Amino acid sequence: MVRSLLVIPLLAAALGGIWLARGALLRWRDLRAAETYELAGDRWPMLVRAAGAMVCGVCVTALTLLTALGAFGGLSGGSRQQDRAEPVTDAAVSGTGAGAGDGAGPAAAAAVRQQAAPPAANESAAAAPAVTSRFDSVGHPGGGELLQSAVLGPDGRPRNVRVWLPPQYAKEPNARYPVVVMHAAAPHKTADAEVPDVFEGISSALQPGKTRPFILVAPEAPDGTAHPCELVAAAPAAVADDAALRTTIATSFRTLPPGPASWGALGVEGGAPCAAAAGLARPDLYGVAAAVSGRYDAAALTQTGAEAPAGSAAKLLLAAAKADAAGLDAARKLQASLKAGPGPAAKAEVRISDNVQDFSPDRERLRLVRQAAQFLAEALAKAS
Repeated sequence: MVRSLLVIPLLAAALGGIWLARGALLRWRDLRAAETYELAGDRWPMLVRAAGAMVCGVCVTALTLLTALGAFGGLSGGSRQQDRAEPVTDAAVSGTGAGAGDGAGPAAAAAVRQQAAPPAANESAAAAPAVTSRFDSVGHPGGGELLQSAVLGPDGRPRNVRVWLPPQYAKEPNARYPVVVMHAAAPHKTADAEVPDVFEGISSALQPGKTRPFILVAPEAPDGTAHPCELVAAAPAAVADDAALRTTIATSFRTLPPGPASWGALGVEGGAPCAAAAGLARPDLYGVAAAVSGRYDAAALTQTGAEAPAGSAAKLLLAAAKADAAGLDAARKLQASLKAGPGPAAKAEVRISDNVQDFSPDRERLRLVRQAAQFLAEALAKAS
């Protein structure tokens, strides 16, 4: 605050000094011209302006020093306040059992992310164990903010989780957002490491006024196998209720209540079977799923859908490039298998996208990610 008040007189003194110095220079030139023609001139206006310019220069120097000292003092004071504030936040979290997200990066940014964090939204989220995680900013891809923290997995061990906040998150501090979980294909990796342009694709799809933005959550894939998503697709029990993740995200960010109306799943290439399995096995947790350029075990996923909770119907998008014959064939086989499957599997709403075509595989992948993001955003907007 002090630094802001000093800036105003600093600017005024600088402008006044420039004006007076210019006036003194003009008067000096007039005097020189008068001497050339042997005319008498008055030196006092020039001297007064020169003296005023010198006084302004001294003021500018002094105010600049005071402003610089105030800036350094503010930084050190802010650091001390943040150090004092963190234990208070931890105490509040442990006292309420709310869970994660006591801050990330600078205190101001943490306050924006933590503002109006929702309480336990439904029974499953309330029953989840309290989890404390600190999300730190690691970049700003796609115009949003990317944060990272360690969150307990279904096996009870911590794993890295990355969270991408859309650009609208910081601009609309009172809005709440749906969540999309993006699955990775390789052990100990998050999906954004495998698909580095995913944030640009999603950001370009979430145009203001057209589609509702969502928060993207990318947990680290578990170890135990070289292809975790193939194991998940083959074993319905592998799609666990990741209660710790849902509780952590719900208490750390401004999200809609966890549930099928606000949570979806996304997988690209090797992560596509995980997204399809999540949407088919747990439509009570993930109301919509999008799988891009995947290869699927139709029989296993049909069995997964057949064993889904009764009274729920999966909503699934299977997208592949027009030139990806193998991917489109796998998608159509899965669609046909689900349609002929038993129980909830036959009720699944499966769409196939086969119209993406571009001059390079990377461009096609970017367009497919954009298409999947639009599908997820529109489906979650309707559900909520």
